[in-house]
Amino acid sequence: MATTVIGSSIVIDGEISGEEQLIVHGTVKGRIVVRDALVVENGGLVEATVESASITVNGTIHGDIAASERAELRPSCTVVGDIRAPRILIADGASFKGNVDMGG
Repeated sequence: MATTVIGSSIVIDGEISGEEQLIVHGTVKGRIVVRDALVVENGGLVEATVESASITVNGTIHGDIAASERAELRPSCTVVGDIRAPRILIADGASFKGNVDMGG
């Protein structure tokens, strides 16, 4: 599978969907649905509802997150929104405001 990278100067307003891994260094507003992994890097800003197999956040997400496998919030990240995933890792130093649903 290929990987798509959204560069730091790129701003996307709309919906992104696909099968492959997505790495965000820039800004995405709207909705993201990817079957593989989503990585929001340092400096990346996502103001969107996000659905993916696994989600790793180093940057900022403002919106609800749904991961079918796992969600990982790294120390430098900020997440404002609800997280739904069977496995959730919130690192020491991560900023998170919202609700967590690990299924059940």
